[in-house]
Amino acid sequence: MASSNGDGNDRGSMWDLDQKLDQPMDEEAGRLKNAYREKKFSALLLLRFAFQSLGVVYGDLGTSPLYVFYNTFPHGVEHKEQVIEVLSMIIYSLTLVPLLKYVFIVCRANDNGQGGTFALYSLLCRHADINTIPNRHRTDEDLTTYSRYKFHEKSFAAKTKQWLEKHTSRKNALLLLVLVGTCMMIGDGILTPAISVLSAAGGIKVADPNMSNDVVVLVAVIILVGLFSMQHYGTDRVGLLFAPIVLLWFLMIGGIGIFNIWKHDGRVLRAFSPVYVYRYFKRSGKDGWTSLGGILLSITGTEALFADLAHFPVLAIQIAFTVVVFPCLLLAYSGQAAYLVNHQDHVSDAFYRSIPDSVYWPVFIVATLSAIVASQASISATFSIIKQALALGCFPRVKVVHTSKKFLGQIYIPDINWVLLVLCIAVTAGFRNQSQIGNAYGTAVVIVMLATTFLMILIMLLVWRWHWIPVLIFTALSLVVELTYFSAVIFKVNQGGWVPLVIAAGFLIVMVVWHYGTVKRYEFEMHSKVSMAWILGLGPNLGLVRVPGIGLVYTELASGVPHIFSHFITNLPAIHSVVVFVCVKYLPVYTVPEDERFLVKRIGPKSFHMFRCVARYGYKDLHKKDDDFEKKLFHSLSVFVRLESMMEGCTDSEEYSVYGQETLQSMAELNHTSESGDSIVPFDSTIGQSSVLMRSIGQASSQTEVDELEFLISCRDAGVVHILGNTMVRA
Repeated sequence: MASSNGDGNDRGSMWDLDQKLDQPMDEEAGRLKNAYREKKFSALLLLRFAFQSLGVVYGDLGTSPLYVFYNTFPHGVEHKEQVIEVLSMIIYSLTLVPLLKYVFIVCRANDNGQGGTFALYSLLCRHADINTIPNRHRTDEDLTTYSRYKFHEKSFAAKTKQWLEKHTSRKNALLLLVLVGTCMMIGDGILTPAISVLSAAGGIKVADPNMSNDVVVLVAVIILVGLFSMQHYGTDRVGLLFAPIVLLWFLMIGGIGIFNIWKHDGRVLRAFSPVYVYRYFKRSGKDGWTSLGGILLSITGTEALFADLAHFPVLAIQIAFTVVVFPCLLLAYSGQAAYLVNHQDHVSDAFYRSIPDSVYWPVFIVATLSAIVASQASISATFSIIKQALALGCFPRVKVVHTSKKFLGQIYIPDINWVLLVLCIAVTAGFRNQSQIGNAYGTAVVIVMLATTFLMILIMLLVWRWHWIPVLIFTALSLVVELTYFSAVIFKVNQGGWVPLVIAAGFLIVMVVWHYGTVKRYEFEMHSKVSMAWILGLGPNLGLVRVPGIGLVYTELASGVPHIFSHFITNLPAIHSVVVFVCVKYLPVYTVPEDERFLVKRIGPKSFHMFRCVARYGYKDLHKKDDDFEKKLFHSLSVFVRLESMMEGCTDSEEYSVYGQETLQSMAELNHTSESGDSIVPFDSTIGQSSVLMRSIGQASSQTEVDELEFLISCRDAGVVHILGNTMVRA
């Protein structure tokens, strides 16, 4: 790790060794970095991905026809033209938001295939220094997954970057925007199961009008309990069933839509004319404005579409939406509208009433299964979001369980699962009807969309380097649509819209406080690092008995010796023969390849047997302190010792000679006044004195390497101990 005095002494570190030995060409590095984004898929494989994406990505969006018209007309339909005007609003909302904005623009802003607000934030963190925890290092940019673009200093993108980096308040405001969007997505994970399952279960009451609403609520609660209880099995085991169910659902609602248009009133197809959008706003007044909250529900699930992007290529998702999802949804809404034109008093159960009697129960079963699939997608997305918040240092540590060996993204968080269940049951049993839950749902969705829009503006400027004119057009169109819907849901805050605000506020407080404490703790550890001169003054035994074994001392610092180590030295009678300071560091990338995971450096002279290891992870990776982690860490130590020995034997590099002279001078200064965290690797201090000295070192290096490797192996066999300090942060 780079020494904190910034005098160039970090040139002998492990990652520079890799660069000197390998010397990769710029073109080759670029090829590796782009390998993740340039995958070619055959037509057959692409169709398979498109089919599978139906079950994972589109379940939420596909179940919206269950409740849209009821929430749009909670007080009934006044006249036939009103139905056509609402249908026109639904058609153009689906066209502008899911189709044009998300499927063809926002989905392109993925982080090597990862979607969601955190993926956008990670992209921005790589293109601008906006991370609120200042642990960025130049070697992070050498990762194959750390793809980013450079721009001209006088470009508009460079000016935007400078504007963002200039004040800490702007960085904090951007993080707060991401956290607000995240908290609303968590609220979405609570409200989606509630409204989807309750709407599907409502089909029982349509078949038997005398049935009490309590029975419908009870059935919905039983389904929800079963759904959340099955989460620990993961979606991998039942995922194969999702796509056929959702495909069958789309074909059913599309077919029923065609039947209703043919049977009831084909004139509803006039709604494809934008004139009816104008008539809607002109005729409806305030009541029509507030009914926009119900129309908004037709595009719910759009944000989940982006959040669940990781499993499939963007092209597959685009094919599935344009070929299956979009046409079937238009037919479904048009069919319901055609039915409502002739049966205006059936608006509260428009979906189930419009189903032909001969296929009623099969459709009811598929609707219930589709609601479960939609709920599963939102719950899985919530788990993924919490995991990403953990990596960002914005959420308390909770247990994360991988449910699949094949898919890295499929995780289960027990604590969050039961919190979601309790809140979901409370919402379902508390409101007992779709209308108020729909109001709450709409509020959560539109705020997430606004957060994504603001992040996309920065993505277009910094990452895509678009001209400001198309960015302005995108911003204007997005904000016109989304702020219109936002103004409508504000009127419904007291009718259920307060629920996601309260839920989001609770999670936001937890996240902001936890992140604040994380930053303060990091700043404390940075300012209270132990002086290397003090460590050297203790001698090779560190003033203690060195017992066989390897001690892994965990620290937040990627450079320097943590303050907690001085506490160990002064309070413990013994310390392990080998001490490794382990820094688990999360980077703004979705994953770090295994062969690039660890960075190793020596601390102090060889006789001290002290090392630093930085374990780097992406926000999708899972860190475990298990045998596999120990094995990989020890392998990295062994490789480091071998490379260090090889470099000691080098005699033909003038470059190392220059570095050696600087290092010798630095070592002399270090013994008197050093305050830096890391000492210089001894092999640097020997390089460059003379060719004769280099040859003598070269002859002895192999024996030194063998001796140290044997010592490390004997210490590993004696046992590995994980040492974690406990930091108390007081207000």
